[in-house]
Amino acid sequence: MFEIIIVYLILSVCIGLYAAKKVNTVNDFVIAGRKLPFIFILAMVFATWFGAETILGISATFLEEGLHGLASDPFGASFCLIIFGLFFAKKLYRMNLLTLGDFFKFHYSSKVELIISICIVLSYLGWVSAQITALGLVFNVLTNGSISQSFGMILGGASILLYTLAGGMWSIAITTFVQMIVIILGLILVTFEATTLAGGFTNVLLTANYDGKFEWLPELSFIGFVSWIGAFITMALGSIPQQDVFQRVNSSKSEKIAIWGTTIGGLVYLVFAFVPILLAYSAVIIDPNLTARLMEQDPQLVLPSIVIQQMPNWLQVVFFGSLLSVIMSTASGTLLAPSIIFSNNILKNLNSSLTDTQLLLLTRLTIFAFTVIVLLYSLSTSDSIHTMVENAYRVTLAGAFVPLFAGLFWKKSSNFGALLSIALGISTWLFLETIKTDLIVEPQIIGLLASFIGMILGSYLKPRH
Repeated sequence: MFEIIIVYLILSVCIGLYAAKKVNTVNDFVIAGRKLPFIFILAMVFATWFGAETILGISATFLEEGLHGLASDPFGASFCLIIFGLFFAKKLYRMNLLTLGDFFKFHYSSKVELIISICIVLSYLGWVSAQITALGLVFNVLTNGSISQSFGMILGGASILLYTLAGGMWSIAITTFVQMIVIILGLILVTFEATTLAGGFTNVLLTANYDGKFEWLPELSFIGFVSWIGAFITMALGSIPQQDVFQRVNSSKSEKIAIWGTTIGGLVYLVFAFVPILLAYSAVIIDPNLTARLMEQDPQLVLPSIVIQQMPNWLQVVFFGSLLSVIMSTASGTLLAPSIIFSNNILKNLNSSLTDTQLLLLTRLTIFAFTVIVLLYSLSTSDSIHTMVENAYRVTLAGAFVPLFAGLFWKKSSNFGALLSIALGISTWLFLETIKTDLIVEPQIIGLLASFIGMILGSYLKPRH
């Protein structure tokens, strides 16, 4: 089985390398020349979130906490895409920008562009690390421990790096389209088999409901409700000022595709995120003893282990092929996004005379460097996949959401307002995170409120000219 998975991995890399022939300029590399049709945008938006977190992270969290533990993902994540598609996509698409960082330079100043670009780049560290960690986990499980999780991370990271480095958004678009087909067909087949082994689809739903796993609202207390809302807002709003979502919207060949490809992609993600949840609870019914042991060891191992032990070889190939597709499609896009922000909005800010060819080379070098940094972080952290993803968007919620929102929807938003918004939002969030005080409201939510106050005060103190 491992050999078949390796062949699939090589095939994905080859498809990505073939797509690289379309890249001639930075525009081709970053936004595929704005030529992508609806089905490609839908596939890429869906794959933006449908990564290791969805299959391994969400399912593990569901087994531990039920639906109310999933406020951030899939609920917050899918609403982010829907909100972005309905309210942000049209305005941003019409501006014809290369990166989201360009918006802050256009509407405010180079200083705001630089600060927010740094925040965006830092936020990707946890998100990409979650995908790399999952790749290591897959290779470790597939080889029954022959390949360590650490070496699996390096092997998986290198394969993604190869085709992302070569073809950028063109490679991501074409490989993601192929991978989306594998993901959907594969997970449906595996889930059908799992629910059959567990006594049928209805039995899985009734058992999960009886065990209280479908109670999606928080506990009926002020603290429980505020905590749930905080987790939801962190993902739903904190991931809006992100380059990967913007990049997919901006790669569309028309405004209509930008809007509806993103919105429908969010809806598809919300629906399909429940497939791994069904699969996970089927595992509880099929082998409760094994599941209990794995829950104590590492809940993220439940799905891979139950597939290996309970399913025929061909379905094992389908499951792990789907899982690899999920991780690779998400990881490739999230490698490109912070790299182009760093080269275009940070390095180019320091040297405005960079040519198109030089910027393309710098972006590729940045992708390589960012991959190395992510690998080192992944190898050193003990955080779960779900935790890494949840933590990724705190900085952008506290420092970047308000300047983007106000810049698009409030005509009075000024440069000083943006600077004060960033300063108050991030300093408040960092201070509260540092003192480690038990708060009713999450630090990043208080940071968001401080950011709003900063924008309003700053814009009235020093109005926009």
